Amino acid sequence: MTLFDTTTLNELSLENRIGLAPMTRVSATDDGRATELMAQYYRRFAEGGFSFLVTEGAYPDEVYSQGYLNQPGLATDEHVESWRQVTEAVHDAGIPILAQLMHAGAQTQGNPHVDGEQAIAPSSVQPNGKKAESFGGSGEFPTPKAATVDELTEIRESFVSSAKNARSAGFDGAEVHAANGYLLHEFLSADFNQRDDEYGGTPANRVRFPREVVAAVEEATPDDFVVGVRVSQTAVSDEEYRWPEGEEAAAVFFEQFSAAGVDYIHVTEPDATTPAFGDKGPTLAEAAAEYSTDDTVIIDNGGLGTPDAAREKIEAGADLVTLATSALANPDWPNRVADGDELTAFDPADYLVPSAELSDHEVSKDSAPADD
Repeated sequence: MTLFDTTTLNELSLENRIGLAPMTRVSATDDGRATELMAQYYRRFAEGGFSFLVTEGAYPDEVYSQGYLNQPGLATDEHVESWRQVTEAVHDAGIPILAQLMHAGAQTQGNPHVDGEQAIAPSSVQPNGKKAESFGGSGEFPTPKAATVDELTEIRESFVSSAKNARSAGFDGAEVHAANGYLLHEFLSADFNQRDDEYGGTPANRVRFPREVVAAVEEATPDDFVVGVRVSQTAVSDEEYRWPEGEEAAAVFFEQFSAAGVDYIHVTEPDATTPAFGDKGPTLAEAAAEYSTDDTVIIDNGGLGTPDAAREKIEAGADLVTLATSALANPDWPNRVADGDELTAFDPADYLVPSAELSDHEVSKDSAPADD
């Protein structure tokens, strides 16, 4: 198995094993509609040789889920209509595209749908760290309120409705975001999740609500609609966090997500090549492969922007890899690597500073980052 072997994801045919990772950008309209610039942005990756794309996180409801100002949504008919220009542009290049569904939870940096800075989470625990100015935030994260069971039902239903909206907008599948410190990740976290009901405590209880969400999305969508879940130990606000039960927790989480019927598990860590639970032992992708069923596709992400690192992960057993910042610097990364061409190094100043909104050079083949 090599980086440029063809493969399948559910019923999708993939030209190689390299996908675009979801990356937070802030270029939607104020009310969460996707734009023509976003269509051009995603089309460049499709034309650059990536075999599938996963979008930035789209919020699933107009209550607590939005995490950033100018983040796109999949909560309304207007959102659906706006995303069609994106899916059509990518499909015109012959590539499938998946929508990431994201509820920000406690880690919200801007939400016009609630008064003040009210956020919702498993428990009333304030995230560590500071908001990021490049994504429109400043200062400390708000201390969220703990979600009631009735509110969890509403949140689960919003994921289902947004997945249906994704299909109506022309997406080939949906990725449920349970990573990086957002709501579903917070349920998996023993620090964020301090509930004393059936959704808190042991790893089996902490995974219960994320599993319910994934299972509900899978059940509500057609068999050929790809459903995946993204999982990490670390958070945007805490890159050092690890599950206290280590591999024991991973075994429960991956087993339950796989049993819920996902087509794939997309793991991400700052460095996907290192052991996940100490100085020795499996990486997160290896743990996902070990504890999920054989037909669950494993997608690996995190520090894999060099061809050697990406090849190593595929040779080690990951089914697919996704690229993030290296893809920003090289929207034609797969084509360049296949042709043996040199890659451009990623410079945050060209893309995410002072703002993570799309830059002109990201939507035009003829443009490049300005020289300093």
